[in-house]
Amino acid sequence: MNRIKQSLIIYVIKWIVLAVIVGVLAGSASAFFLISLEWAAETREVYPWFLFLLPFGGAFISFLYWKYGLNAAKGNNLLIEQVHGAKGSIPFRMAPLVLFGTIVTHLFGGSAGREGTAVQMGGAFSEAVGKIFKLDELDRKIIIICGISSGFASIFGTPLAGTVFGLEVLAIGLIRYEAIFPSFAAAFIGNIVTTAWGVQHHHYEIGLIPELSFFLIVKIIIAAILFGLTATLFSELTHWLKEKFTKIMPNPVIKSFAGGLIIIGLVYIIGTRKYLGLGIPLIDEAFNEGVSPFTFITKLLFTSLTLGAGYQGGEVTPLFVIGATLGSSLGELLHISIPFLAALGFIGVFCGATNTPIACLLMGIELFGSEAGMYLFLVCLISYLFSGHTGIYTSQQIGVSKNKLIVLQENETLQSIKLKQRKRNNKL
Repeated sequence: MNRIKQSLIIYVIKWIVLAVIVGVLAGSASAFFLISLEWAAETREVYPWFLFLLPFGGAFISFLYWKYGLNAAKGNNLLIEQVHGAKGSIPFRMAPLVLFGTIVTHLFGGSAGREGTAVQMGGAFSEAVGKIFKLDELDRKIIIICGISSGFASIFGTPLAGTVFGLEVLAIGLIRYEAIFPSFAAAFIGNIVTTAWGVQHHHYEIGLIPELSFFLIVKIIIAAILFGLTATLFSELTHWLKEKFTKIMPNPVIKSFAGGLIIIGLVYIIGTRKYLGLGIPLIDEAFNEGVSPFTFITKLLFTSLTLGAGYQGGEVTPLFVIGATLGSSLGELLHISIPFLAALGFIGVFCGATNTPIACLLMGIELFGSEAGMYLFLVCLISYLFSGHTGIYTSQQIGVSKNKLIVLQENETLQSIKLKQRKRNNKL
């Protein structure tokens, strides 16, 4: 046996062991988290007055992050920065802080998701495992990617999408292939462990796939453009609200308290609580019976306000809600099967906001089946292009520009692009 084969065997064994450890930790944490979220949603329904505790809960969590969170407040962006070689580390306290903070957000009625929490817990666990095994810098980056992939896969039950998401989310237009085997192993194990704990993932029916035609493709392209633009609106509004809230109220405790009051006021202005929490019932409505044309924009506003005010939680599940409800509304307008276009919107808006077209395609196939694969891929491509160089993860680097007419510097991030644009506007 030559040295190359020996090295390969050692590499495989090493990363199987590390991936199993990360997968078991992340999968178990995701299982506990999903069960806790279900409890929080049910408790909020039983005790409607919990909504009035939202400002206090948000203020308390912001206080904990302010005093004890260190750099954990950066959330998913911290993980991306660490993989790109930024100084510092991922504090283990990120895991319990984001877990507790997200449960509090959902218990009292904030509109947020869950993927950010799972990914951050996976990242914190993987960093701890890396320290225990004294991994070098390259292996440390790989194991953080494993944590991202395992957290994503276990929270949605999509191991293939989770694998590629961890590789693709780091830089637009590039995939980190050096981590593909460890990432898949961690995502696969994480998903199995979450399922083994008895957690069942929500499923949706895409219905009959329409027969291919020229006019169908044109309609889907129009819808996909709207999905990409909606993703941009969500990303930009959320970032803008974060900046404005912070500028007006630099104290994070006051900021979250005020944000909670605004959300309560909005609930009573609209007259319904269906936009609080994850919004899974809205997705069910979108697939089964159709929704109001204003549902997607209302959920978008609630989520941007929640996250902009500093509450903990992810963006992805609300993006699913926004996309599915927008697709459902467009289905009636464009005369396309409602559950079919709801499924395309479900994936399309998520793709535009995360800049991960391959991961989103795989997620669509895992959730809805391969029969719609061509349509899912078309929507992912169009949404990806029309969302521009924007996204929910500001530390995401530009590996390859989406448009050769837009020349960007090497290793530029979405945040640095935004700052440059702001400087140009100020000069004008």
